[in-house]
Amino acid sequence: MDTIASLFSFITTPVSWIIVQFHSLYGAIFGPDTGWAWGLSIVSLVVLIRICLIPLFVKQIKSTRNMQALQPKMKAIQERYKNDRQRQSEEMMKLYKETGTNPLSSCLPILAQSPFFFALYHVLSKIASGDEIGVLNENLVNSAREAHIFGAPIAAKFMDDPAKVEALYASLTDVRIVTAIMIVLMSASQFYTQRQLMQKNVDLTVKTPYMQQQKMLMYIFPVIFAVMGINFPVGVLVYWLTTNVWTMGQQMYVINQNPTPGSKAQDQYLQRLLKSVTSHSEVRSRRKRTVVQAIVAKGTDRNDNERRFITGLAKAGLVAQADGTVIKSDTAVAEAEGGAAQKRQQPKRQTKAKRQAATTQTGADKPAGGTGSASKPSLEKDKPAAGRARAGSTQGDAKPNTGGGKAAGSSRQPKPGQRKGPQRPKHPSSKK
Repeated sequence: MDTIASLFSFITTPVSWIIVQFHSLYGAIFGPDTGWAWGLSIVSLVVLIRICLIPLFVKQIKSTRNMQALQPKMKAIQERYKNDRQRQSEEMMKLYKETGTNPLSSCLPILAQSPFFFALYHVLSKIASGDEIGVLNENLVNSAREAHIFGAPIAAKFMDDPAKVEALYASLTDVRIVTAIMIVLMSASQFYTQRQLMQKNVDLTVKTPYMQQQKMLMYIFPVIFAVMGINFPVGVLVYWLTTNVWTMGQQMYVINQNPTPGSKAQDQYLQRLLKSVTSHSEVRSRRKRTVVQAIVAKGTDRNDNERRFITGLAKAGLVAQADGTVIKSDTAVAEAEGGAAQKRQQPKRQTKAKRQAATTQTGADKPAGGTGSASKPSLEKDKPAAGRARAGSTQGDAKPNTGGGKAAGSSRQPKPGQRKGPQRPKHPSSKK
């Protein structure tokens, strides 16, 4: 670790100078040899570095979202050219160039912090050994060695031996308790930040390998920092805990104010925005008007969260305009209610068993021997009155072999042009 830290010795002088400037400020308030003065100097160093890294953080957010959106296309390229690695790489680079995406942008804040992190580690290691470094002279080094944070020297480590800790005027128990608490808080804040990102700020409608990778990192990173933390001085743990808390707060702000489209955070944000717009009948800030303008511009490409937002405006009698403002409209309520009513009135699709049962019931409601009963009046039309009377009396009998009984109750019907039983006499007016 000392070898890696020595590679960043070119930045140890600026880091030590910044710490000394903050120490002179806090030393005038809390005392130059107190742990508060040196601890707050390290915290202020973190805050200053993270403020300078805000543009890189914004770029990291854009790059992460672009990578999420490109995952389906990247997967298609990999499947299409799975046997040609060179063509696959060329198509990937072409896709990055067309969309303006840089895969390394998501790592920029961490990479930019690394020199300051290793420089601070190198400074604290020199303080623990009592050596001058950068602008820290002998008096400042001795002052830092005597500074304790909750009983633990800022240059002490969890794995230090008792003799080394006693040389820093502290006990090994106090050092290990303080460092253990800081390691747990550091790992927990790292885990919560990543978990918050995965649960609220990821488009859940798109299942990609990138999401699985981020989910794995959510569990791997805290374990890595916990293992490495036992070899960090207390001052470095203060530095890393502060930067994790800053990242967590920064991530919460981004999720609440600029969520990823299609995510749970966007749904919550649009619900808050809908409540604000409907209560005031206007979009009250320029940033919110930009959000509404972007939703209107999407048209039919809106996701479910954005469609619910537009529908909520319509139910309140408001219509979003292309410039991000809203206007009142009486027809918007009618259209929203009409669409909902039409949706409710649509009949449910019946199962196949129910449709067959309905068809069987309809056939059972028809008169028995429907074909025979339809042909019977045509046969009796030309019969004399006496013949029809005899036929009627025959229908009243219970004999199954009579012609009337067959016509009324038998399921078997004569073929077209044929009659069973005795033939009726020809009508006198018939020519045949």
